[in-house]
Amino acid sequence: MLDFILNILATPAMLVGLLAMVGLILQGKPVEDVIKGTIKTIVGFLVLSAGASYLQSGSLNAFGQLFNWTFNMTGTVPNNEAIVAMALDKFGLDTSYIMVFGLVLNIVLARFSKMHYIFLTGHHSLYMACMLAVLLGAVGGLSGFPLWIAGGCLLAFISAFSPWFLHSSMEKIVETDELGFGHFGGFGYWVSAQCGKLFKGSKSTEELDFPQRLTFLRDTTVSIGITMVVFFFVVTLVAVLKGIMNVDATAPEFSFLGELLVAGETRTHWAVWALKSGLSFSAAVYIILSGVRLIVGELVPAFKGIAEKLVPGAVPAIDCPVVFPYAPNAVLIGFLVSFIGGVVGLLILIPLNKAGIVSAVILPGVVPHFFCGASAGVFGNAEGGLKGCVLGSFVHGLIITFLPALCMPVFDALDKGSTFSDADFSWMALVFGNIARFLQGIPLLILCVVVYVAPMVLSGFKNGFEHKAAE
Repeated sequence: MLDFILNILATPAMLVGLLAMVGLILQGKPVEDVIKGTIKTIVGFLVLSAGASYLQSGSLNAFGQLFNWTFNMTGTVPNNEAIVAMALDKFGLDTSYIMVFGLVLNIVLARFSKMHYIFLTGHHSLYMACMLAVLLGAVGGLSGFPLWIAGGCLLAFISAFSPWFLHSSMEKIVETDELGFGHFGGFGYWVSAQCGKLFKGSKSTEELDFPQRLTFLRDTTVSIGITMVVFFFVVTLVAVLKGIMNVDATAPEFSFLGELLVAGETRTHWAVWALKSGLSFSAAVYIILSGVRLIVGELVPAFKGIAEKLVPGAVPAIDCPVVFPYAPNAVLIGFLVSFIGGVVGLLILIPLNKAGIVSAVILPGVVPHFFCGASAGVFGNAEGGLKGCVLGSFVHGLIITFLPALCMPVFDALDKGSTFSDADFSWMALVFGNIARFLQGIPLLILCVVVYVAPMVLSGFKNGFEHKAAE
């Protein structure tokens, strides 16, 4: 039964579909509406996941691997999936219990504090639970029930705090207060939004003026496709000229690319492969956006049942692609500029690593720079238009390069081949990982409980003051 429940919680489509069903039932909707809303919500998430998987396993990973090999870059690649896969072998049971307690405590926190957000990005909850199991267990010396409670408290706290921290800019993006941003890159997005505020009044990325003959570039699918074809073409051409890739697009040094480029006896010309890969990138983004529209159209109305009956004022916090349809130009600009910021950060880290100031050189991972960089671009654009988008996403690229490098020593218990990529994982690791080094055992548990309870206590005091003022 526990295994079944954990599978539901760790599968975003199932978790969100279940919550949509509960919301519709609580609203007293007819059976046919409950079935339709539940299925369409699950299908929306499956479409989104299929697009993300197609993007990550295809052209996105291929571009990242080819870029690093072509320009001879070596170092640590931040990747949540990779480091969690390594950690679950040792911390799997603790991760499971922390995730269960975290979800329950998140609902309680949303009910009794001003942070009314319920975090629905199940796989990110799993990643954060795993990281907390490592920090509080291997570093902080907790085990068993105290570890599960401490980890659950911190998971619930960040699950409500991260979307609450972003709500002001999020409302400007989606033009409603009924949708939250549920992705543990919140610190980076907040910094991007603050950068955007330096350019108040700047023209939005979605208002860019195109000559009449270029108005077709306003179509997101076309503009992303052309841009990524150019990027793939340039990098692949350099690889061919350097002898890393053959003219017929074979690359014996890359097992991954070798499988991707050669199908049976047919070998693809490098230029054709670059064209296909760039357009595949655009196709994946199109699939993602279609899934987001389906989810938002069904989940937000269904969630009102939970907000009205169980947790008054509750707001669903959804994965980062939820903002992509609202500023598609900012998505593309944010990704590209964040990646450039990652390259600049890499060039800065190399001499710092040689001097012994940092313990790792962080390579620009294309996956975090796309999903997180694109989101940072949307947040920067919401506050400061095109200029805010560019500056915010560039600073974000630096953030997700330097923060993972700084928190690498905290993960001595894990393989140094990878680390967590998104900003909230890094700052949580830096803060609570270093605290766990000095405050171990029961005192660490007490601190975690205090961090969790504090928002509810502060909300209670605030409500009391407001009540007295009204009297």
